[in-house]
Amino acid sequence: MIYLQLFFEFFKTGLFAIGGGLATLPFLQEMSVKTGWFTLAELTDMIAVSESTPGPIGVNMATYAGFTTAGVPGSVVATLGLITPSVIIILIVAGFLKKFKDSPYVAAVFSGLRPASTALITAVLISLFVSNFLDLGLWKGIAAESLAVLKWKQLLLGAAVFGGTKIWKKAHPAVFLVFGAVMGIVLKL
Repeated sequence: MIYLQLFFEFFKTGLFAIGGGLATLPFLQEMSVKTGWFTLAELTDMIAVSESTPGPIGVNMATYAGFTTAGVPGSVVATLGLITPSVIIILIVAGFLKKFKDSPYVAAVFSGLRPASTALITAVLISLFVSNFLDLGLWKGIAAESLAVLKWKQLLLGAAVFGGTKIWKKAHPAVFLVFGAVMGIVLKL
């Protein structure tokens, strides 16, 4: 039963996550709350692992979530659930686009999908920012404008990595991931 549920949940995610792997984040966030398969903190770990490993982030996250839920068979089922709608839709869309590629309706559909995908991704990024950089336990006990609610180590590390990407533009992303991992150990984050 868990395999059917995994397939169905990731099939829905794959069906509606238009815009690539990051567009799966709102669906994974909702899945976390709805099913309890993983927490929002584990979702953050999932993103870190998925970004650190080769392959598409959405597929990596489905594989990770499936594995944590039901082991190796769960990872296969979740991954198949995520990619099945894409394969079906790509085959259908390729046929239509070939025939209607100059249609103003097709252009209008894509013009509407881009901002919707961006908004979904932004909403999850804000949620992840709050969970990673703010101590919500303190938030309720003190004034919201107090700087005590900030997780300073994480905030400084995030700023350092962000600044590093702007200074060393040609550096491979793996350098920043390794730096973040090492600093996480050193700072005991």
